[in-house]
Amino acid sequence: MGYRPKIADSPSVSVLDIRTKPYFVVASVEVGNTTTKCILMATNLEDGKTRHITKNVRMTRDVRKPKPGETAFGKTLSGVEFTRESVAELVRDTLLDAVKKAKLDVKTDLNFVVRSTGVVAGFDVPDDVGEFIKAMADGCLMADVPPNKMTPPMSLDNISKEYRKYSKLNQVIFDGAVASVNPPTGATGVEVVANEMEGELVTAGIKEGAKWADIDYRNPCISIDFGTTLAGRIISPDEPYANTIGNLCGYAGAIPDAIIRGTGKVDENLGTALEIFDQKVMNFIKMKMKDKTIQNFAEKIHEHINIEKVPVDRNKYGSVPVNPSAAKDSGVILIGCDVGENGSDLDKLMELGAEIYKKEGLQVVYAVLDEVMAKVVYRLIKVANEEGLVFDDTAIGLSGRAALTGNKPKLILEYLDELQIHDKIDENVVFVDDGLARGAAVMARCMNSLGTPSNPLGGHRGGKCILGERIKLQNK
Repeated sequence: MGYRPKIADSPSVSVLDIRTKPYFVVASVEVGNTTTKCILMATNLEDGKTRHITKNVRMTRDVRKPKPGETAFGKTLSGVEFTRESVAELVRDTLLDAVKKAKLDVKTDLNFVVRSTGVVAGFDVPDDVGEFIKAMADGCLMADVPPNKMTPPMSLDNISKEYRKYSKLNQVIFDGAVASVNPPTGATGVEVVANEMEGELVTAGIKEGAKWADIDYRNPCISIDFGTTLAGRIISPDEPYANTIGNLCGYAGAIPDAIIRGTGKVDENLGTALEIFDQKVMNFIKMKMKDKTIQNFAEKIHEHINIEKVPVDRNKYGSVPVNPSAAKDSGVILIGCDVGENGSDLDKLMELGAEIYKKEGLQVVYAVLDEVMAKVVYRLIKVANEEGLVFDDTAIGLSGRAALTGNKPKLILEYLDELQIHDKIDENVVFVDDGLARGAAVMARCMNSLGTPSNPLGGHRGGKCILGERIKLQNK
């Protein structure tokens, strides 16, 4: 009862402010297993805080079917197929609708576009993600996004005049570290796990979002993105740049989706928990009365959930392509969440969902989902701690629908407190909405060297801005 989750939620910004003040506008285009989004974020380059403009969301399953002559590649967890052309059209339409909704112009108001995808389970190898990102680039070009708004500038002259005074490009160049974190050593990260890009973005996004929740979420930290699939990074305390020492992969929101499909309230193949979610939490008295029932069902579900260091002989874990050998060579520990082996027991979760709904009703189903996902977080951090990846000052950040909805934040704090990794768990855990979109805004700023030394994202928790250290490092 005493746990108080720190939940970040940024205010919106008007079109007038965007056009009259130093706002850097970034479009984050995300194609996920469940939803495809274009979220527009604007960062005030004077205070370094990012504000929300608008969000356009579509169901990914509504992507058009392959046309004759097109080659299907990749698919969502529920089996919806993509072609390069269909992905491009989906991205184009989602982006244009978002810009229109915000009453902005693609060419004159957007400063940068960042693309990301969580659709990795349908790929054969991690490198296939690159092809998907190219298809997304096609869509951005079809929406009239200039190519130079998707790549880092080569010099200060390539940055718009109104932003040059905020850029540190003449002092430090973009060297691949986003918010002072290096990708896995000797790799881009995609060779290690297919959704490493998501882990990179969500880590940066949680760093930005945490500023709205009054938590210093810098290095070392653990970021967890609970979309349909699990993504995230575990970051070392090194300075000035920290290292990626762990990656998370596997299933996240796919777990409650499977349980909800068993209720018959959504399509048994394509349905998601998002479609019928009720934000209202079961009242305290009823929760206490049903506590044993909720716990028992949660334990039954967790009998089918495996959370562990990814075994060396796996090339997929939780349906996500992985390369444990490359991870080892890069000094990265992969921690995965699976249901059976690559989802072989998802049907068992559907059966349990049907049983809970039939015996107890939908409110208890929701309560069980909260308990299940909170315990997933607990088990992930427990494995990370056992592997020596949690430090005395490690901050933990969570984003995504399967971590923020319902009573999950309070339950997550309750479970994490049992690990005794912090004296005050509330002060070291933050919950951030739209972590990927915020991360896109941060990445765009990093690429353009648009830092705010007075309000830094990089460096060590409690420490100062690392601009001076970066300048020394790059001038060696």
